[in-house]
Amino acid sequence: MCSEFIVRCSTRRSARALAAGGTRETCLNCAREQPIFTTRAHVFQIDPSTKKNWVPASKQAVTVSYFYDSTRNSYRIISVDGAKVIINSTITPNMTFTKTSQKFGQWADSRANTVFGLGFPSEQQLTKFAEKFQEVKEAAKLARDRSQEKIETSSNHSQTSFAAKMKRESGRETPSSTRASSVNGTDDEKASHGGPAEAHLKSENDKLKIALAQSSSNVKKWETELQSLRESNARLSTALQESAASIEHWKKQFSACKEENDQLRGKIEELEEQCNEINKEKERNAQLSRRLQELETELQDKELELEELRKQGEIIPELMSECESVSEQLQAAEKKNKDLEEKVRTLRTEVEENKHRQTTLKTELKNFLDVLDGKIDELHDFRQGLSKLGVDN
Repeated sequence: MCSEFIVRCSTRRSARALAAGGTRETCLNCAREQPIFTTRAHVFQIDPSTKKNWVPASKQAVTVSYFYDSTRNSYRIISVDGAKVIINSTITPNMTFTKTSQKFGQWADSRANTVFGLGFPSEQQLTKFAEKFQEVKEAAKLARDRSQEKIETSSNHSQTSFAAKMKRESGRETPSSTRASSVNGTDDEKASHGGPAEAHLKSENDKLKIALAQSSSNVKKWETELQSLRESNARLSTALQESAASIEHWKKQFSACKEENDQLRGKIEELEEQCNEINKEKERNAQLSRRLQELETELQDKELELEELRKQGEIIPELMSECESVSEQLQAAEKKNKDLEEKVRTLRTEVEENKHRQTTLKTELKNFLDVLDGKIDELHDFRQGLSKLGVDN
C-alpha cells in the first residue's frame, strides 16, 4: 500500500493518491479505514534466518496506528517510514501482545510470517498500546463470532425455507396430479403442471449448493489459517525455547565471567597495594639519599666558611686601621653634607622667590594681553567704521 493512502480521512491525501496514479476505488478503500489510536515507537522485526535476533525496521521512532475498517469490520496495525510500509498487520483473536520489558513489547503475525517488536520511550505508552491491543483483539473476536452467527442463521434459514417450500410444492403437486389424471389421465399434462415448481426447486437447490460451497471454502480457508497459525505458533514456541536456552547459556557464561572478573579485580587490588608500598619505600629511600647529599653539601659549606673565618681573623688588625680611616673620612663627608644641605636650602628659597616673581609677571602679562586684546578689538571696530564711512562717501 502506498504511503499516501495510509491516512484515511484526509481529502487532500485522497487527491494526492489520485495524482500519484491511484484509482478512485483505491481512495475510497483507503477512506473507509479510520485511525482509532496513534503512538510513536521504534519498530523491530525478528530475524527470519535465526528467529532469535531483532532487526530494526526503522532508523528512528515512527508513527504506529490502529485502523478500523467499518465495511469489513476488521482492525489493522499500520506503520510507515517515509514511503515504506514497515507494519501492515491484521489483528485476529488468536494474536497476543507480550510485554518483554518495561519499554518493549511484541506480537506474532502468522499471515506475514514474522514477529513485530515495538520499543517505546516510556512504560506508560507501552501500557496504553497493550491495553488498546487487548481491546481491539476482543472487538475482532466479537466481530468474528457475529459473522459466524450470521452465516449459521442464514444457512439455517435457507434450509428451513427450502424444506417449507418443498412441503408446499409437494402439497400443491398431489391434488393437481389427481385432478389431471381424473380429467385427462395423460403424462403430458402432468409435466405441464409440475414444470414451474421443479424449476423453482432447482433454482433454490442451486442457491443452496452455492451457499454450501462458499461455506465449505470458508471452512477450508479457516482451516488453512488455523494450520498456519499453529505452524507459526510452533515456530515461535521453538524460537522462544531456543532463545530461553541461549539466555540460560549466556547467563551461565556471564556469571562465570563475573566470578573471573571479581577474582582478577581482587588480584589487581592486591598487586596495586604491593606496588603502592614499593613506591612508598622508593620515595622514602630517595628522600633519605637527597637529605644525605644536602647534609654533605652543608658540611662542606661550613668547612669553607670556617676556613674563610680563620683567614679573616688574620687580617682583622688591618681591617681595624682601615675602619678608623674610613670613620674619619665619614666625618669629613658628613661636614661636607651639612654644608651642601645649607646651600640647597638657600637655593630652594631663591627658587621659591623666582617662582613668585614669575607668577606675578604672568598675571601682569595676562592683564596686559587682555588690555591689548581690548584695544585691538576697539581698533578693529574703528577700522570697520572708517571703512563704512568710506563706502558711504
